[in-house]
Amino acid sequence: MQNAEINISEIFYSIQGEGLLAGRPSVFIRLAGCPLRCKYCDTQYALDSTAGTKMSIDEIMKNVLKYLSAVALAKADSPDYAVITGGEPLISPHIAPLCETIKKQNIHITIETAGIKYVANLSCDLISISPKLSNAHNNEPDKTGYLKIDQIAELIKNYDYQLKFVMEKTEDITEVHQILNDLKDFDRSKILLMPQAKNISQYLRISPLIVELCKANGFTFSPRLQLIWGESKPI
Repeated sequence: MQNAEINISEIFYSIQGEGLLAGRPSVFIRLAGCPLRCKYCDTQYALDSTAGTKMSIDEIMKNVLKYLSAVALAKADSPDYAVITGGEPLISPHIAPLCETIKKQNIHITIETAGIKYVANLSCDLISISPKLSNAHNNEPDKTGYLKIDQIAELIKNYDYQLKFVMEKTEDITEVHQILNDLKDFDRSKILLMPQAKNISQYLRISPLIVELCKANGFTFSPRLQLIWGESKPI
């Protein structure tokens, strides 16, 4: 499987912008391909499954280690971090061997997913799930593919996780509660609310509303540090 080819949109070294590990230096591996078309997607160049460059798992690993070796002396004994993102990485048929290869280097792995597909027995330290609320829909006639409670339930049952909801307005909290009610068994400390914003101005306007929702519900506020680089820029 090391010679299996995966369409890679990009591999780069930066900081995690969202969630419980926000600010953590990490190597990002962005897989191409996603069946969803969220209206606020900031990585539309990675939606097409044929986009990017075909790379073997060995080639991917060489690129990952290139970044990590460059900071090996500075980080001393600190763990390395990798984020497998997309696109939607859990639809890749080669996600398991990719994770296994990365994990052999004692690297902490986060997988970022919309939670639309459960994959068992992944060598993964954190599944970062962003269930899609109705604010993500692009007027598609069939919206059933955006939210799959049964798949999310399996993910949170079998992996360490965070559930990160993108919020545009205070009324979105009703959908969040409905999803959590459907899931039934969840850890409130792992529920995050994150403002949807394309620029700093929107972020500053929406964030105080989301902070109040976090305070009222005992949820955690997630930043969007990628806005440091400007409007609609991936990390």
